[in-house]
Amino acid sequence: MKKLVGACIFGQSGGPTSVINSSAAGVFAEALKQDCVTKVYGAAHGIKGMLNEEFYDMGQEDMKELLLLKNTPSSALGSVRYKLADYTKDPTDYERLLEVFKKYNIRYFFYNGGNDSMDTCNKVSKFMAQSGWECRVIGVPKTIDNDLYGTDHCPGFASAAKYIATTIKEINLDAKVYDTGMVTIIEAMGRNAGWLTASAALAGLDGNGADLIYLPEVPFSMEKFINDVKAVCAKNGNKCIAVVSEGIKFADGKYVSEATTSATDKFGHAQLGGLAARLADAVKEATGIKTRAIEFSLMQRCAAHLASKVDVEEAFKAGQKAVKLAVSGVTDKMVIFKRVMKNGKYTCVMEPMALELAANTEKTVPQNWIIKDGTYVSKEYIDYALPLIQGDSKAPLENGLPRFAKLKKVSGKINDKK
Repeated sequence: MKKLVGACIFGQSGGPTSVINSSAAGVFAEALKQDCVTKVYGAAHGIKGMLNEEFYDMGQEDMKELLLLKNTPSSALGSVRYKLADYTKDPTDYERLLEVFKKYNIRYFFYNGGNDSMDTCNKVSKFMAQSGWECRVIGVPKTIDNDLYGTDHCPGFASAAKYIATTIKEINLDAKVYDTGMVTIIEAMGRNAGWLTASAALAGLDGNGADLIYLPEVPFSMEKFINDVKAVCAKNGNKCIAVVSEGIKFADGKYVSEATTSATDKFGHAQLGGLAARLADAVKEATGIKTRAIEFSLMQRCAAHLASKVDVEEAFKAGQKAVKLAVSGVTDKMVIFKRVMKNGKYTCVMEPMALELAANTEKTVPQNWIIKDGTYVSKEYIDYALPLIQGDSKAPLENGLPRFAKLKKVSGKINDKK
């Protein structure tokens, strides 16, 4: 494979995580080392920044700040939810991308995101190949939902799971302190896959977890839910903690939380939320017991103070691996994680997988891991998740608070240069 000389561009897409910037740091640090990479660009707001020529010259950043990205949450370059049309029906965006790529001699394209982002990556890869413009395209996985096909797990999931498990342990101690009853309903993210919600079971390893866990993989019944809560309350002095996925659905396929909103995002997904409050009202009406609704919302995906060291380091290595693969001649792939267990010790091996396999394909929690009549998860889940949440990796402190990366964000637009 001949050496391909040219610039690279990296973009972030979809919901942020506490480690998505660690992958960015991996891409930037590795790309800046490569003699075949002439420029390293970071796109503002993902694919839209590329279309609008809004991107940054990452070579102008201090390496210290780039490495601080490892412990900086959210998307440092800005994210986006933008769906590319099928290029055979509407090539407008693709022709614009090709124009930009030629203008800046972009030969390496790295895109960091989940299912929809891998779809974008796949479409760009196929179009560039068809157009005759040699550009190596690699997807870097990311999603707290952990639902990307083909990879054992996804960067961002473990840290969000660690936050959920830790916070539920703390809530458990607080919610059960009084001699009066209270039902606490906690809502976690997860549209169609319950990997994240299931992490509530990790909190129960020492007895300070949830009593009930509901995943979207199992049809939800309001009547059964009320009866489940009543059964727990009857045994525990009217105290119960239930954790529900935002994506739980009734048997007819309708999201339970959709009753409160008809809004959708750019990909046509229903915007979910308010589920915990709705269920808390239903429980209070049916039982008369005091209820409290807690929605973790953005906190579960930006809690870098509780990030897993395993997650942070794997996210960084995924970025590095993407660059190494592309430079070696690999294209049209996504970096995937393979779990290796030897003598009870966990390690992770990273390999390439065809982008089209990951695009718009969801991996859900195995049905046989969902137990107790759909109200909990099995030891198999615990064994799966526990190695991923190990260790701490935190930003250095400044004035007693975390010191996050401060990027200069020097414009890389050619017309801006004097």
